[in-house]
Amino acid sequence: MLTDPKKFIADTIREISGKVGDNDRVICAISGGVDSSTAAVLTREAIGHRLTCIFVDHGLLRDNEADEVMVAYKPFDMQIIRVNAADRFLDKLIGITDPEQKRKIIGREFITVFEEEANKLSVQTGNFNFLLQGTIYPDVTESGKDGAKTVKTHHNVGGLPDHMNLQLLEPLRSLYKDEARQVGEALGIAPELVWRQPFPGPGLAIRCLGEVTPLKLSLLRKADAIVREIIDGHNRYYFLLTGKPESLASVWQYFAVLPDIHSVGMQDGARTYGHAIAIRAVASTNATTANWAKLPYYILAQISQRITTEIPQINRVFYDITNKPPSTIEWE
Repeated sequence: MLTDPKKFIADTIREISGKVGDNDRVICAISGGVDSSTAAVLTREAIGHRLTCIFVDHGLLRDNEADEVMVAYKPFDMQIIRVNAADRFLDKLIGITDPEQKRKIIGREFITVFEEEANKLSVQTGNFNFLLQGTIYPDVTESGKDGAKTVKTHHNVGGLPDHMNLQLLEPLRSLYKDEARQVGEALGIAPELVWRQPFPGPGLAIRCLGEVTPLKLSLLRKADAIVREIIDGHNRYYFLLTGKPESLASVWQYFAVLPDIHSVGMQDGARTYGHAIAIRAVASTNATTANWAKLPYYILAQISQRITTEIPQINRVFYDITNKPPSTIEWE
């Protein structure tokens, strides 16, 4: 259990400085979430500009997310390179329906992209020796490492190849998500990054059940944006109206899932055979366990009405009321 974030920061900076040699360079897998952001800032404090951050736009992010992440990192004095690799990731996922395969394919492609970028940059700045990741303890245990049973493979753990040219640097490996947030706050990282909703490394690929296609991703992005807009809007309105903390602030995550099913519906008096959307919202402190969030009916009604009105290809919306366990937070 983390009792003193400042002591953890000082100890970790010292450990990183001791592990990374004076002439070594580090490349960071950065995503915009609290885990990778905290790992990057810690390492930046330890080794300065010998850290280069790579943000991979794998085409599986939420609506406008890639641009928003790049803007959020501007205040940091770090070298961040954006790699647009959507086509290569989507090509690798053609015909793939098994969720474990998806995760491992995406994880391997991540490493391939990092090594390619490292090779390009090494000509100008010198060789990279370490790959920095924001791996936290639940990533390790759920991936079946450290003697635990496999629940689901996280791309930054089970998706790594057996042989790669970079050594791993994982300063947050012993922390839970809430502890990583405490460290991030103590480092002075912006609240929008520290409290950004957890988002899986494989992105929408594991919220788009079955084969991942550009059309299905488009539908899922639109539905997910509506879910987040309505709940975020409710939180802002409640705070302005009452001056009290957001009434739904305890909700850990809320997002849309596109199951690999169709259902009969009606539109303009005619039969449709469209997609369905599931809404997932959970309350948790560290994601090890979670309870389904009791969202007010009127919020669920707004979400359903907007999704089915604004996205004609979707004709059914339902709400996931399962705890973790027996389910996981993500569907895949």
